[in-house]
Amino acid sequence: MASLLDAITGTFSRTVSAPLRRSRQVFRRALRFLRSRPGIRQTLDFLARQMPKGLYARSLLIIIMPVVLLQSVVAYVFMERHWQTVTWRLSSMVTQSIASIIDVYESYPQDADQATLTRIAGERLGLTITFLPPDPLPPATEKPFFSLLDRTLSQEISRQIGRPFWIDTVGKSNLVEIRIRLEDKVLRVFARRSQTYASNSHIFIAWMVGTSLVLLGVALIFMRNQVKPIQQLADAAEAFGKGRDVPKDFKPSGAREVRRAATAFLLMRERIERQIEQRTTMLAGVSHDLRTILTRFKLQLALVGDEADVSEMTRDVDEMQHMLEDYMAFARGDSGEQAAAVDIEDLFAELSADAEKLGRHAETSFRGHPVVVLKPNAFKRCLSNLVANAIRFADKIRISGRRDADWLTITVDDDGPGIPEDQREAVFKPFFRLDDARNQDLGGTGLGLAIALDIARAHGGEVTLEGSPLGGLRAIVRVPV
Repeated sequence: MASLLDAITGTFSRTVSAPLRRSRQVFRRALRFLRSRPGIRQTLDFLARQMPKGLYARSLLIIIMPVVLLQSVVAYVFMERHWQTVTWRLSSMVTQSIASIIDVYESYPQDADQATLTRIAGERLGLTITFLPPDPLPPATEKPFFSLLDRTLSQEISRQIGRPFWIDTVGKSNLVEIRIRLEDKVLRVFARRSQTYASNSHIFIAWMVGTSLVLLGVALIFMRNQVKPIQQLADAAEAFGKGRDVPKDFKPSGAREVRRAATAFLLMRERIERQIEQRTTMLAGVSHDLRTILTRFKLQLALVGDEADVSEMTRDVDEMQHMLEDYMAFARGDSGEQAAAVDIEDLFAELSADAEKLGRHAETSFRGHPVVVLKPNAFKRCLSNLVANAIRFADKIRISGRRDADWLTITVDDDGPGIPEDQREAVFKPFFRLDDARNQDLGGTGLGLAIALDIARAHGGEVTLEGSPLGGLRAIVRVPV
């Protein structure tokens, strides 16, 4: 039994999957053919640029387009088939009644004043008739733009009666006037518009449009509630990527897949924070132990005296302590600091003052709103490392920044020797030094740029290097705001 079910399932899968594969192949070939035509490709690219980019708008478009297409098809079928058929039948019946009246008038002339014929037309046929003198028919009136009744009624009168006629379907809103030339008279007929025309079609259109608007409103509310959790998840991930706190009111909500993604994000954030906390705690213990040993060394050297060898050893111990601080700063990454509003112009003033203390003049300039939410100490350390690198190797320094709607961009230019283009990525590696271009006696651990890059990435940004207009190196820091 199981083998029989497997055979049936396999046969069904092959029967269904083969046409689907062929359909996909045909669709792909057609798409490649269309894209190979320059004009069609430009049209497709233009349409792609005009399409909405947001999930909310695209979801609404996916819902609205089938509804509009379905309603368009239904309306066309109704207008083209039902409405036109009903109108044709009604007009045909009215025309048959008029033809019958003409036949009776011409076949039974004994009703001299046509009173009996007029009574029968009014009571039995619902038509108001009058026999007028044989004057010329009025000139043709202007036809309405959508002249379904006018066209259908004219065709039926020509087909069934075949005499000169004049009709007016516009003059009286609820009546249709028809005049037909007889041999010695002009027959004038007034018929209700509802007798010749399917006048209740607007009710169908009103119901169709009304229900569509109701469904569209429900779709708007539903899609907004479905997209809102995704937007909250994106905001939380963006805040975490910028080094800021995740909103306190954020919690998994929405559809099952969205809740699953939000839960995975929260677990990932907890693991990352726990890993960073464990690393920071371990490094703090190592730092404490090494600082204790270095302090003991410095104390012992201080008790020895002021000999030349002792001074060199003291200088080596100080350098080791400085290196240890750099290592710890790089490994710690200032992860425990909370983001706060920072005035970039005040920060530039502090950097300029620090440069003045070291005998360098730094020009500063900033454009845009200067207050940005950042980690104050960490971001200052990032810029301080870049400025310190410029101070170490250059005489002229320029610090400039600008803020737009999405990004804060800060550039540090100098007139130093710069960095070769093929090594501008390698200098961000920890402990990397340009030994052939830099003087080892100038000090440094090779962590300055690595720390700057790490801090910028913790804010969701980046640090890049390029040639400076001053002739040296330009460091660019870009972080989202």
